[in-house]
Amino acid sequence: MDGKFAIIDYVILFAYLLFILYVGIAVAKKEMQGKEFFKGDGSIPWWVTSVSLFATLLSPISFLSLAGNSYLGTWELWFAQLGLFIAVPVAIYFFLPVYRRLNLDTAYEYLERRFDRKMRILGSVLFIVYQVGRMSIIMYLPAIALTAVTGINTVVIILFMGVIATIYSAFGGIKSVLWTDFIQGIVLIGGGIFALIILLFSIDGGVGEVLRVGSADHKFFADTVLFDPNFVNNSILLVLVGAGLSTAFSYISSQDMVQRYLTTNDLKEMNKMTYLNGFLSLGTATLFFFIGTSLYVFYTQQAGPMPEGKADLIFANFIVSELPAGISGLLIAGLFAAGQSTLSTGLNSVATSWTLDIQKVLKPDMSDEKSTKIARNISTLVGIFSIAFAIVLAYSDVSSAYSWFNGLMGLALGIIGGTFTLGVMTKKANSTGALLGFVATTVVAIYVSYFTDISLWAYSIINLVASLVFGYGFSLLFNEKSKAQGAELTFYDKKELG
Repeated sequence: MDGKFAIIDYVILFAYLLFILYVGIAVAKKEMQGKEFFKGDGSIPWWVTSVSLFATLLSPISFLSLAGNSYLGTWELWFAQLGLFIAVPVAIYFFLPVYRRLNLDTAYEYLERRFDRKMRILGSVLFIVYQVGRMSIIMYLPAIALTAVTGINTVVIILFMGVIATIYSAFGGIKSVLWTDFIQGIVLIGGGIFALIILLFSIDGGVGEVLRVGSADHKFFADTVLFDPNFVNNSILLVLVGAGLSTAFSYISSQDMVQRYLTTNDLKEMNKMTYLNGFLSLGTATLFFFIGTSLYVFYTQQAGPMPEGKADLIFANFIVSELPAGISGLLIAGLFAAGQSTLSTGLNSVATSWTLDIQKVLKPDMSDEKSTKIARNISTLVGIFSIAFAIVLAYSDVSSAYSWFNGLMGLALGIIGGTFTLGVMTKKANSTGALLGFVATTVVAIYVSYFTDISLWAYSIINLVASLVFGYGFSLLFNEKSKAQGAELTFYDKKELG
C-alpha cells in the first residue's frame, strides 16, 4: 500500500459528508420555532436520543486516541470507562427525577430556580467556553490524522467538516442534530467493528494471538498501580473515580447532554437513554482499546519497524496504509462521523444556552421567532470561531488530545457539576453561598490545574469537594433563606416527584 487515498476513497468520504448534510436539512421543519427548535417536537424515539448521547460523549477521541494509547502503552485508561458504573446510577437516582419534575428548558435553568439568575448566567458562560474548546479539538483531531495519512491540507479538512456541521446545526435545531448524531454513532461503531475484523484476519492466530502476545508483552494491566496512598497520584482507583465523576458531571450539568434528556418528560425514557448510552460507551471504548493491542500484535508480526509518533495517528495510519482502497474511505468517514456528531451537538447546545440562559433571561419577553433567529445566528458564529480556533490548535503542540480533553472537562465541568450537586444534594445552600463557592472553586481549580503536578484525574474530585465545602460553608455564613425551603428543588423531595 502506498498510504494514500485512492479516488474511490475520496468519493466515499465526500459522498458520506454530503449525505449527512442532506439528512440534517431533510428532517428539519422549516417552521420550527422556539421550544420546538431547542427541545424537539416530541417525535424523536428515545433510542435515537441515546445513540446521540453516546456519539456526543465519545467522539473521534475514542476512534483515534484510545486505540493509540493501548498500542503505545497499556489498558490503564480503560478503567476510566468503568467510571460509567458511578456516573449512570448517580444520574438516574439523584438528578434525573428532579429535572423531570421541573420540566426544564435548559440545564442552567435549574441554577436559576435553585439559586438565582447570576448562577444561571455564570454556569452557561463557563459551559460555552468549555464547549468551544471541545469543538475545536474535535475538528483538530480528524484533520491532523487525515492530513498525515492523505496529504490533504489541514485547513481544507477543518473547513469542510466544520462548515457542513454548522449548516445543518443552524438550520434544523435539535431534531437535525439528534438524527444525524444517530447515523454518525452507528457509522462510528460499525467502522470500529469492521476495522477490528479486518485486523484480526490479518494476524496469524487471530484473537488468541492478540491475547497471548498482549499478556506476554504486558500490554494489558500488568504495571498498573491499583491504589496510591497519595490519592492525587495516578492509580486505577483514581482513574475510575475521577472519570466517573467527570462523566456524571456531563450527564447532570453539561447542556449538550442534559438537552437530550429534556426532549422527553418521561422518567423511564430518560433512564433507558442513560442505560443504553452507558452500554454503548463501555462496549465501544473496549473495542478501540482492543484494536490498539491488535495493531501492536499486527505490526510485531510484520517484523519491520514499529510505527511511532503521536498516539492520535497510529490507527489512522493503519487505515490508509494497510487497508484496501474503498475500505479506507469508509473508515475515515467513520472518523469524520465521530467528529461531526460532537461538533453539531456542541453548536446546538451553545446556541441554546446562549439564547435561553443569557439572552432570554435578560430579555424575558423575547418572542419565539426572535429567539430562534438568535440561536441560528449564534450557531453560525460559534461554528466560524471554533473552525478558526481549530486551525490554530492544529499548529500547536498537543501531544495527547485525550489527556488534554479530560483535563479541560475536569476543570470546567467539575466547577459547574459541583454547583449542581450543591443545589440538588443540599437544602440549606443559598444563592450567596453558591456564588461565593463557585468563585472559590474556580480559584482552586485554576491553581490545581496550572500550578501543581496533581493528576488530571483528580480534578473532578477536588472540584466537587471544593464546591460542596465552600458553597455550603458560605451559605451557613451568610444565613439567607434558601429557595429549596418549601419547594421541590432537591433530591430530598423525591417522594413528591413520583
